[in-house]
Amino acid sequence: MNLKLKNQYLSHLIKVVSIIVVTSAIALELANIYALLHNFQLPSSLSPMFWMGRFVITAHLIEAAIAVFYASAKNNIPIKYGIYTFFVGTVGLLELFDRKSEGANH
Repeated sequence: MNLKLKNQYLSHLIKVVSIIVVTSAIALELANIYALLHNFQLPSSLSPMFWMGRFVITAHLIEAAIAVFYASAKNNIPIKYGIYTFFVGTVGLLELFDRKSEGANH
């Protein structure tokens, strides 16, 4: 298995895990909001999970904003690429910048 194939496998694995983590963080935050609106008490042991989820969502939101800004310069649909990058994270940005460098060479 060569290095490029390993990197491609790792990239796909990171994408899948990232989508699961971001979706779970959103679901957990929605459950927290629901509990607050209906006066349910969630276990305090979930507090670190809420903070990690908020950190993940914030980081991915920043990456998505960067992708939206740079996608238009690369002739990609900004909203589409921003949503993609929001769910896959840094891998989406790396793909965008890798495409950008390929376009500069041609």
